[in-house]
Amino acid sequence: MALTDVIGQTEARLKKAIEALRRELATVRTGRAAPALVEQVPVEAYGVATPLIQLAAISAPEPRLLVIQPWDRSLLKAVEKAILASDLGITPSNDGALIRVAMPPLSEERRRDLVKVVHKKLEDARVEIRTHRRHAADELHKKEKDAGVSADEMKRILAELQKLHDRYILQAEEVGQAKEREILER
Repeated sequence: MALTDVIGQTEARLKKAIEALRRELATVRTGRAAPALVEQVPVEAYGVATPLIQLAAISAPEPRLLVIQPWDRSLLKAVEKAILASDLGITPSNDGALIRVAMPPLSEERRRDLVKVVHKKLEDARVEIRTHRRHAADELHKKEKDAGVSADEMKRILAELQKLHDRYILQAEEVGQAKEREILER
């Protein structure tokens, strides 16, 4: 495996880290209703904890309303219970056929708390990106000894790795700032 292959594999891992961050931040509540908010809520169904997305159709017909329609009506109570148990701060209402979740406006204190959650998830993503860089650098140093690569070539590849790292850290920052703006807007 060539040294540039290590860079390519690392870039693929970094892309996955950014996508994971986007998925994580989609679950953070904002003032607007978004199906992604409840998609991964675990529901006790048929004796197994199952993500809500696998049990129901979730839509946002209005900016502050989610509608959840379980495919099996016997799961209505379980879905309602799971949403109440989640830490989303939302209350579902069950009409016997579907569940409506009205999104209350966020208080200033709750917004600050959500921004802290975003910062924590962002820091976790940064740590993951740095870890991938460190593993790639370690792998490159191991290969340097085996392949007999010149010091200048190694320096160039490590600089390329650092640029890749910096680019993905910046991407993570942009994703986090966009979510923060979304939370803080009224």
